[in-house]
Amino acid sequence: MQGQAVPLTHRRVLNIALPIVLSNATIPLLGLVDTGVVGQLGRAEPIGAVGIGAVILTSVYWIFGFLRMGTSGLVAQSHGAGDGPEVGAHLLRGLAIAGIAGLAFILLQIPIFWAAFNIAPASAGVEALARDYLTIRIWGAPATIALYAITGWLIAIERTRAVLALQVLQNGLNVGLDILFVLGLGLGVTGVAWATLIAEWGGLLLGLYLARHALRAAIAAARNAATLFAADKLNRMMRVNGDIMIRSVLLQASFTSFLFLGAAQGDVTLAANQVLVQFLSITAFALDGFAFAAESLVGQAVGARHPGQVRRASILTSQWGVAGAVLLGVLFWALGGAIIDLLTTAPDVRSEARNYLIWMGFAPLIGIASWMFDGIFIGATLTRDMRVAMLQSVAVYVLAVVILPPFWGNHGLWAALMILNAMRGVTMARRYSRAEIAAQPGDRA
Repeated sequence: MQGQAVPLTHRRVLNIALPIVLSNATIPLLGLVDTGVVGQLGRAEPIGAVGIGAVILTSVYWIFGFLRMGTSGLVAQSHGAGDGPEVGAHLLRGLAIAGIAGLAFILLQIPIFWAAFNIAPASAGVEALARDYLTIRIWGAPATIALYAITGWLIAIERTRAVLALQVLQNGLNVGLDILFVLGLGLGVTGVAWATLIAEWGGLLLGLYLARHALRAAIAAARNAATLFAADKLNRMMRVNGDIMIRSVLLQASFTSFLFLGAAQGDVTLAANQVLVQFLSITAFALDGFAFAAESLVGQAVGARHPGQVRRASILTSQWGVAGAVLLGVLFWALGGAIIDLLTTAPDVRSEARNYLIWMGFAPLIGIASWMFDGIFIGATLTRDMRVAMLQSVAVYVLAVVILPPFWGNHGLWAALMILNAMRGVTMARRYSRAEIAAQPGDRA
């Protein structure tokens, strides 16, 4: 069934993107508060325990981060096609995967934590506190993973203000409980864990409330569970999510190798790279909103069978993405030194970071194509093309890493990372026409 075209305007793009930018701005605040409240205990061990515990869980949960992107693309297409029951059904399937995965993490927590502490050993004091933290936080696994699917669903149907509300409530509740449990009740590290656990489940309850009408429609439309979880629906969902997971693993492996290879340049250079990586985080937080807008608008256009709308959505969202990248590049060149000084007080690290600051001005401009095409391809569910493009890009990155650093040191390493992002943009640009083809009547991405 062909959907009805919805006008695409700059205002519509900004209505989707800006709440995501604001939502992202709340994320670093939570880490600062977690560190700050345990820092008031006057010992190093609690800070280390919360830090390593959070990293372990983030790494474990990240495996299922594909639910955010996969749900977004599938839901946007159903929304564009006017298929209300399927809009909710995609979310139900995502929630089912989240529940199974979360339960698996709870049941397997002992071997998971054992492996984590063998990979990243800590002192006996830190490990003991971290285990206390983890044994509480792990019970939030189903909620945290489910929130990936809910966030993707909200983005797909352009309810990004709800995403902002969800993020503000969850992080605000977490911060308030942090202060109450740790500073008020003296619960220490376990207080931080309980605060986060309650906030995770609170966020899930709000998310389910926000999606209540779609979930009811999906349940009412399905004759039984076999209909809701039909093999063809699950196969498509697993194919989309599987491609995204492989693509994400390749990207994460490339970025991790960049950090590890930086360590070979010496401690000061490693520290400088860690400081400069924060510029990339700022870029991602600032520009994510426009890529998410592309996911929603392109996906809806594909579902509605309007190739022209796919092109217009791609152009409008990319215009704003490029404008944001240019602004960030100029700001990094103009204020980069001040940002470095804010992030570190070590004179040698400050000096070393300034040696490579020029790359920070280029990074948003070089990377914007890859980020925007990610959003476009997720909306069109061209996830196989994303996977292939990433494989090709990583192959070029590996070649650059082998050739450039031996001759150009850390500059060569940064150049290799820029080449990775540039190749991601180039390889997906070559496949862009498939997004418009996917919207042709009679074809299905």
